[in-house]
Amino acid sequence: MKVGLNLLHLVPGQTGGSEVYARHLVPALLEAGGHELVVFASREGAPGIRSEPWAPELEVVEIGVRAARRARRVAAEQTALPRAARRTRIDLLHNLFTTAPAAPGVTQVTTILDLIYRRFPEAHSGLRSLGMRMLVPLSARRSARIIAISEATKSDVVAYLGVDASRVDVTYLAPGLSEAVEPVPEAALRERHSLGDAPIVLSVSAHRPHKNLDRLVDAVAALERPAVLVVPGYGTEWEEELAAHVRRRGAEDRVRFLGWLGDAELEGFYESASCLAFPSLAEGFGLPVLEAMARGLPVACSDATSLPEVAGDAALYFDPLDVPAMTGAIERLLADGALRARLAVAGRERAAGFTWRKTAEGTLRSYERALAS
Repeated sequence: MKVGLNLLHLVPGQTGGSEVYARHLVPALLEAGGHELVVFASREGAPGIRSEPWAPELEVVEIGVRAARRARRVAAEQTALPRAARRTRIDLLHNLFTTAPAAPGVTQVTTILDLIYRRFPEAHSGLRSLGMRMLVPLSARRSARIIAISEATKSDVVAYLGVDASRVDVTYLAPGLSEAVEPVPEAALRERHSLGDAPIVLSVSAHRPHKNLDRLVDAVAALERPAVLVVPGYGTEWEEELAAHVRRRGAEDRVRFLGWLGDAELEGFYESASCLAFPSLAEGFGLPVLEAMARGLPVACSDATSLPEVAGDAALYFDPLDVPAMTGAIERLLADGALRARLAVAGRERAAGFTWRKTAEGTLRSYERALAS
């Protein structure tokens, strides 16, 4: 079949785990073979896709919209994308970023990454919140199949959108490791970001309300031993609120919000940290937890939504609303070398079961079901 992949919402460096999903699923689909792929991308997204080593194996169609403005992406998705789909004569359109054209003119499958906008409306503001409330249910109705990236997300799709469970396929994600990246050495990271010599507690996370970072700051501020919390992730309008919370707690020496980092720096932090702390209130999947486990970095994470699906028995869990419990879990990992070693081994074993090949195979089965229906 000839499959179109809707990557209009891919904004390099701004879309977090969904960017990892897109950039790894495409080559995995190519490797699975047997199908012709067409990628629909924005002006900002197309150059990066064309620079990938697998780009010559597919067709890239650039749609004349600047991806940095969400309203323009949404408008192009509803108008220009269906026209491009007709011109390229695809058999099926796969929308990878939760929303889809209302009238695609072709059978479509949509990946719904999460329903955070329903669980935590404060995580999205203004027009974006209104747009999600309108577009996501419409996308679910107009798609032959829905792909969810965890059973927890599938449950949300069924409960919040009224979709029959038989129309929802679950395909897990996988680690986005890159052997080509040389990690920045620990000494350079510590000097560059003024981290001192305390153990590093890493939390790779967008700076949004449902990520629960204010409670994580409180938990680290309450640690009995020295530690520095490092939080790489794309910035948001809640940035100043988080900074003010750090100041109120007098934790400026213990907390660093670093913004979006390049691959080399991020790999350096995964290598240099003593543990990953992930306190999110809700996740569609929880890719940073899987990324940490794949690298042998011990994990303490919340027991909410999809995270136990990802981490299994390879992490310490805590109630994300219980700051003393969060402090206790982090304290245990920092103090107990034998526990860190056990979780490092368990994490690598657990992460090895998640592969992009499996993700691609599950995705192709969803395509086949969509066309059969």
